[in-house]
This record gives sequence, structure tokens and C-alpha cells, in this order.
Amino acid sequence: MVERTTTGRFPVGLRRALIAFALAQFICSFAGSNMNVMITDISADLNTTVQGVQLAITLFLLVMAALMIPGGKLTDILGRKWCLQLGLLLFGAGALLSALAPNLAVLVVGYSIFEGVGTALLIPPVYILTTLLFRGVGARARAFGAISAMGGIGAVAGPLFGGFIAYAVSWRAAFAFQALIVLLIVLLARRAVTDPLPADHGQPFDVGGAVLSAVGLILIVLGILAADDDPRLMLGLVIAGALVLTWFFATVRAKERAGREPLLPTVLFRNRASNLGLVTQNMQWLMVMGTSFVVSTYLQVVKGYNAIETGAVFTATTVGVLLSSLAAERMARRRPQRTLIIAGFAVTVAGIALLLTLGSAADGIWSMVPGLFVIGLGLGGMLTPSVNVVQSSFGEDLQGEISGLSRSISNLGSSLGAALAGTILVAGVDSTHPNRAYLWAMLAVAAAGLVGLTAAWFLPRTRPTTDAPRV
Repeated sequence: MVERTTTGRFPVGLRRALIAFALAQFICSFAGSNMNVMITDISADLNTTVQGVQLAITLFLLVMAALMIPGGKLTDILGRKWCLQLGLLLFGAGALLSALAPNLAVLVVGYSIFEGVGTALLIPPVYILTTLLFRGVGARARAFGAISAMGGIGAVAGPLFGGFIAYAVSWRAAFAFQALIVLLIVLLARRAVTDPLPADHGQPFDVGGAVLSAVGLILIVLGILAADDDPRLMLGLVIAGALVLTWFFATVRAKERAGREPLLPTVLFRNRASNLGLVTQNMQWLMVMGTSFVVSTYLQVVKGYNAIETGAVFTATTVGVLLSSLAAERMARRRPQRTLIIAGFAVTVAGIALLLTLGSAADGIWSMVPGLFVIGLGLGGMLTPSVNVVQSSFGEDLQGEISGLSRSISNLGSSLGAALAGTILVAGVDSTHPNRAYLWAMLAVAAAGLVGLTAAWFLPRTRPTTDAPRV
């Protein structure tokens, strides 16, 4: 529970906990996007292909999406701080293994598996503890604003930081950087992070539900990845994934009727605001990762720019995300969250249009800066209210489940962004019309923005909050 000092600020320990949470979200988002500017360096060093590195990136995002729901449930059983620490340990070990990887297989184990599993364990506690410690929509808007800002910055600045490190030292040093940040988080969280609720070690864990939900999500994303090779295989995998997820929901209802504890209670899907908020989260992160992957790959593989040049152009997106995210509390007090999400999608789609228009009118890399800046403004302005809409829709007893579901939906969006837009782009990179492939890939990202805009339009109309404390 939030306590304030006489100056209206949060206690020092709580401020340090918020820094740890924000850094945790930053490094996980950074890990998902910094590889994009190192594709050519990694493929050359490990004697693999662009598609091989893309597979490692997508598998990392996929592992997060598939295991986030079980990870959220485990926080209630094992304890939120314990899962946070275990996740950090696995993530750090994966970063070190990736830094020393002699081939693609070891990179996949360290990056895609260890870091993916670590993220699935550490991210749900970040959002659960933030919801429990910061009471009121306004206070959470401030806290989630900081966390979402660092998450957005990690995603869009990953190409910049990763490109600089890869250019100045080596792509391997980028993974060493991740390990150092994890060590810093561990030191901060050790004393500052407290868990206000005891772990329920006697609570059963739905192993069957965890397997079904993971398999269903994996099949769907693998289907999208197969679109370039065999459209029939793609359709078969997507249908199989949908059937498995249907089976999963059927088992959830059966277990509830029998009085047993399912992985996810069906009450999570009966809240209109939360359901629409989850759709907006999915589309937002699809746009974040889709834009990052497509633009980075296009500049390196088609235009021939190096990692530092590619990373530098994303400074514009980073600045845009930072500016709008830092204004999250002020905007939450003046405007309904629905309005902020709608505006965010509209601005982001407009940024994509500006990116394609100016980019086609001029050949220089810097012609992309205005569009990328506007995209950053739109993304940063809607990440926080979407999280707040979903997390605030349920009480303390369901924070573990909704946090896991929320992060799973968001990371599924990231996976789909890298897989869908990446598949469209990579399919045309080696053709005689690579610019056309880039155009279609970005149009697919813009279409996702229109889907998110439509979902946001139907969110309940609520008044802006005025109870946000100053940090």
C-alpha cells in the first residue's frame, strides 16, 4: 500500500522499488529489439542467415508470450519477489551464455530460451507488485507511466544502444550489457522490493492448462512464420493453434464447474473494459516490434547501412516515446484513458504514413526521422493507459492471473509483430522489388493500428482521475 511523506512523495524504499521495476521492464524490452540492428553482424559471425537470426528473435518473444500466463499464476504460489529473483537469475545467465555463443544453436538456448523463460517469470511480479503497492488509478498511472516509459524506451532504443555497442565493441557486448543491468536490478530489489501478500504454497497449479495455453500460442506464431515457405502449412498451424486454445478454454470451464482451480478463471474474460484493453495492448506491441524489425532489417539488408547508423535513426522514436510517456500522469488527470489510447493509435498510424511518404520522397536515412518521431509520440502516449485499464479492472485476488494474461497478450503482439511484418519483409528482400516488400510490411503494421483504434473506440467512457501523487 502506498504511503506518502509530508512532502507528498513516495517513501525512498518504494521509489527504489519502482526504479527496479522500470529497469526490469526496460531490459526485457531492450532484449526483444536490440538484436534487430545486429542481424547482419550476428549472421556473419555465427555463419548463419538473416532468417536464422529472425527465428531466434521470434522464439524469444514467443517463449515470453507462451509462458507469461503460467508465470503469472506461479507468482501467487511461489511468491512475487521469489519469482522476480528467479527470473532475473535465468535472464542474466542467458545473457552471459549468449555473449559467449559459438553458434546459432547456443544463441537460441541462451537468448530465446533462458532469457525468454526468465522474462516470463520476472515481468508478472513487476506489474502485480506495482498494482498492489500503488493504490488508486492516478498513483498507478504515475507508476505504470514510469514502467511503460522504460519499456517503450527499451523497445525503441534497443536498436540505438545495441547498434552503438555492436559498432564500438561487438554484438556480444550487448548481451554483457544486459547482464550488468540485471545485476543492478538484483541489488536494488534485494532490499527495496517487498511483497505485501504471502505466497499460497498450497494452491494447486494447472499443469495441463499451462501446456495447452503454451502449445496453442506457439502453433499460431509458428504458423505465421511458415507463411513464406508454405501457405497451406501456415493455415494448418494457425487452425491447430486455435483448436488447442479452444480446448484450453473448455478445460478451464470444466475445472471451474468441478470446483477446481484453473490456470485462468473465466471471470477475466467477462470484463468489457479489460477485454478491449487487452486488444489494444496486443496491437500496440505488434506495432512496436513490427516497426522496429521492419525498419531495422530494411536499412541494413536492403539499404546497406551499418548497425550504428541504423540505431541512430531510432533516436527519434526514443525521444518521442520518452516525451509522451513522461507526460502520462498529467494526461491521465486531464483526459479519460479511452481518449489517450484512441489518440495514441491515431498519432502512430499518422506517423507510419509520414514515414512512408517522406521515405519514398528522399533517399537519405534521415528522411525517416520525422515519421519515427511521430510514431514514438503515439506509442508512448497509449502504453500506460492501456496497462492501467486492464490492471485496474480487477481486485487484488486476481492480480496474478490478469498480470500474466496481460503480459502474455502484449508479448504475443510483439511476437506477431516480428513474425508477421518480418515474414512479409524477408520474403521480398531477395526479390527484385525489396522496396515494395518494405511498403507492404509497414502497411501491415498500420492495419494493426487501425484494429487497435477500433477496439479503443469501444472502451467505456470514464472521467479522468485526480488522485495521482507526485513522485
